[in-house]
Order: sequence, then structure tokens, then C-alpha cells
Amino acid sequence: MNKTTTGALTFALLLVFSTTAPAADFSKGSKAKKWGLTAEEKALFTGKVVDIVCELSGDCPDNCGNGLRQLGIVRDSDQKLISVLKNGQAAFNGAADDLLPYCNEQVDADGVLIGDEASLGAKYFMVQRIRKDGRPKWNKTKQWTKAWKKRNPDAKGKGPWFRRDPRVAKQIELEGYFGLGAEVDKKYIAENE
Repeated sequence: MNKTTTGALTFALLLVFSTTAPAADFSKGSKAKKWGLTAEEKALFTGKVVDIVCELSGDCPDNCGNGLRQLGIVRDSDQKLISVLKNGQAAFNGAADDLLPYCNEQVDADGVLIGDEASLGAKYFMVQRIRKDGRPKWNKTKQWTKAWKKRNPDAKGKGPWFRRDPRVAKQIELEGYFGLGAEVDKKYIAENE
């Protein structure tokens, strides 16, 4: 299965099988920081880190897809699959780089469930801290930027990662800054100088 097909399948399966808001209160003992997001709830729970596509479809590559797939946590208390869509960094980065070292292992996860169940039909998890189940030391979930730098050693320069990301640069080259082509960009820039 290629990356595009896997990504589309993951998104479709998340829409169909996303975890709804918990009936239980998972906030007890949570040290998570709220961000002021819609219907945000602190949540601390134990579960197993899983490859979501594997969990839902049986398509299970080694090591949870080596970080190329969306990862989640099957919560021990109710066996619900929790979609972990964000790590603890300020930018809205995914959490795969933070969860991958725990592939198929039991963890304690602390963060916030976000989203309005009435409009989204689900709540999603923003993990801020993680540790192997029962261990004393927590790890902050801030690995995405470090992992991006490792994956993109030639992306030199200053500024935010997305200004140096080869994939972003290629997309801008193909479709322009607005996604409407280079000619539209040139016209807009000329009119606004």
C-alpha cells in the first residue's frame, strides 16, 4: 500500500471508527495543560500504542509502519481506540514520532481530549506526556521537530521548519503559494508591492 492510499484509508477509518467522548472521567491525576480548545478535557490513562490502520484493517507492517502511519492508543479501561492526533509542541505537529518508540507497548499517556463530539462525532487526543506503563519518569512529547531535522539534514537555514521543508518547497514550485499557480502568485505580488 502506498503512502497516499494508506493516509486516505487512515482518515476514512478514523471518521468511521473514531472514539467518542469518554463516559468516565479520565482527568484524575492529569498534569496536562489546557490550550483553550473546543470541549477540551484533561485525560490520563493507560493503554497500548498501536498502528491505527493495523488495528482497524489487519494491514500490519513491522514497527507500526516506522512512523509513516497514524498511531493511537487502545485504552485499557474500556478497550477504546484513542486517535492521537497531536503532540505537546506549540505547532500542530502529529504525535507519531513520540509514540513510535512505544509501538505495541503499554504506556501511561497524559494530555487532553479535544473536539466537540456533537459536531465532529468524536474526541481526539493531544498527548503531552508519555511513559512506559508504571515507570516513574515521564517523557514530554516534543520529538517531532527533532525527527524532522533528522529526516531533512539538507534543510539548512533559519526560520520555521516549513519554510525549509523540501516537500513544501516542491509543492510551492508546482502550485504556487496560494495553490493557484505561479502566475497568480506573480500577479498578486506585483499588485501588492
